[in-house]
Amino acid sequence: MRIPRVYVAGVLVSGREIDLPAQAGEHLVRVLRLERGHPMVLFNGDGGEYAATITALARRGVTVQVGERRADADRESPLRLVLAQGIARGDKMDWVLQKATELGVERIVPLITERTEVRLDADRAERRLAHWQAVLAGACEQSGRNRLPELAAPVRLAHWAASLGAEAGRRLALDPTGDRRASDLPGIEVATLVVGPEGGLSDQDLAVLRQAGFDGLRLGPRILRTETAGLAAIAALQALHGDL
Repeated sequence: MRIPRVYVAGVLVSGREIDLPAQAGEHLVRVLRLERGHPMVLFNGDGGEYAATITALARRGVTVQVGERRADADRESPLRLVLAQGIARGDKMDWVLQKATELGVERIVPLITERTEVRLDADRAERRLAHWQAVLAGACEQSGRNRLPELAAPVRLAHWAASLGAEAGRRLALDPTGDRRASDLPGIEVATLVVGPEGGLSDQDLAVLRQAGFDGLRLGPRILRTETAGLAAIAALQALHGDL
């Protein structure tokens, strides 16, 4: 039996009935065709998850009863990894955010770099953030994570790099000419990884990052696209220092 998982923002209380978000309810009814009494799992991002049961279905909504909270369901990686991703065009950014979430990234910072082609005014940035947040929630539903990665507002690379403190841990920037490889790195518990947009990081970007203490990380002899490079690096770091 397939037991769906649904992210619900806010406080969940065992024993209470709640209405699921409209989009989630529509998916359960029209796509999965679930019936009353079907079990499911709810989570709100606090690290735990709640058993739940469908108590009522309608074309425009689903009501569930919240069951017991399972506190031992935190599936976060021991490697605390921040992905600072140069904003990519179209669906590429969604893909990166989705897969980075599945791979266990703790925090995501959308970067505006010298070669970033996407232009976001205040209104568009707000809409993009709401959309990206939904992408993260969907990736957590699919992958079994019960904590959503923290999503920062888009920021210019130089301003962000200058603001970093000790919490950044090991500082790495993807660079085909970099002198570090993932297999050469000593034990890491916290790391910040910078990935450029289409076209990669410019010489000016790399100079700013070097000034901020970042080492260049290369991924073998081939040049990878932005939607591939960061995910490959995350997977390598998780395999070497995390839980893959």
